[in-house]
Amino acid sequence: MALLAVAILGICMTGPIIAASHVPALALAAWRCAVGAAVIGLATVLMRSQRRNWRSLNRQDGIGIALSGVFLAAHFATWVPSIRMTTVASSTALVATQPVWAALFARWQGQRISRGMWLGITVALAGAVLLAGTDFAVASGRALLGDGLALLGAVLAAAYVTAGERVRARVSTSVYSVGVYGVAAAALAAACVLIGDAMWGFDGSGWTSILGLTVFGQLMGHTLINRVVPRLSATVTSTAILFEMPGSTLVAAVWLGQRPPTALWPSLGLVLLGLAIVLRHHSRPAATAAT
Repeated sequence: MALLAVAILGICMTGPIIAASHVPALALAAWRCAVGAAVIGLATVLMRSQRRNWRSLNRQDGIGIALSGVFLAAHFATWVPSIRMTTVASSTALVATQPVWAALFARWQGQRISRGMWLGITVALAGAVLLAGTDFAVASGRALLGDGLALLGAVLAAAYVTAGERVRARVSTSVYSVGVYGVAAAALAAACVLIGDAMWGFDGSGWTSILGLTVFGQLMGHTLINRVVPRLSATVTSTAILFEMPGSTLVAAVWLGQRPPTALWPSLGLVLLGLAIVLRHHSRPAATAAT
């Protein structure tokens, strides 16, 4: 649980960093994946045990890593632009609905989700909806488009976590992360070329935002989440990521002056309550038992 807490702390910084950066959205996402892959890749080269892990990869592992990387790239390609179309609070609240999709994916794969976990997910998502309610009520067309992209990003994030769950049971975190981030970086760079987004030529603040996003979002956030997925399951991990919504909202309020709506505090309570219910029921075998 300690590693998951550090991961949540990292991803709470991603929304505000993206909102403050002037680097094109897809380029920002591509660089965070590329630098993350390079840093972790260097570590695996220097570690003899990790070199053995690379040699042990089979065709099925490669397909799983590639699929996860594509889902991760698609998640970034939808969610990162959404933050600049709507508020950090609304974007992170909507992308936090990913536990619903993770649970549906789990059911589709034959797993049973207990009533307690469904209750926790429902309560937590009620908090996310409460926070986003103001935006739905008085949003502009651009903000509503951002809301839609954030919601699609939630579906793709759940697909990314779910696709990686089985692969991570056989592949080390570092090897898996290098592969997934590398695939995502390549896909996002290709998208930048197609739409004409610049990949370089940024000023100091632009490169600083790329570095910050890589450290907090990629290395602290996604990499540690990859490590805990085999222990906690995709549904529980996705539900824990709901902490990003209130955390990012508070950071954006202090750093960017995006004052949170009055619904922040009751929604925060609902998110925390829902998370507590999910984690409590996950400790029981029936919570994630396969049928």
